[in-house]
Amino acid sequence: VQLQASGGGLVQAGGSLRLSCAASGRTFNRYIMGWFRQAPGKEREFVAAISWSGNTTYYADSVKGRFTISRDNAKNTVYLQMNSLKPEDTAVYFCGAESGYFLRVANEYDYWGQGTLVTVSS
Repeated sequence: VQLQASGGGLVQAGGSLRLSCAASGRTFNRYIMGWFRQAPGKEREFVAAISWSGNTTYYADSVKGRFTISRDNAKNTVYLQMNSLKPEDTAVYFCGAESGYFLRVANEYDYWGQGTLVTVSS
């Protein structure tokens, strides 16, 4: 599976962005898909994940109520809608695909996209 993330950019605090992650390969719907982020000097941290069916979603406490993860298996794409953005959301956002169960752990992911930069100004 190859992943291509897009949609990052510069936005003012309180604004919104939607990230997309397009996957190649016919087995996309067999993977849990997740979004992580990494700020300068910090470790990659879990943001959100979604089950293969799209019926179950998981969020970090820091983004719950502001971010929404979704997927369209027909388009092999996963999305992250980010609302009410804060300066502390500034980071490079990565999408990943995971075939196991530890969806909040970056090391458990099998495939990663290249990352897209989100910058939130105050």
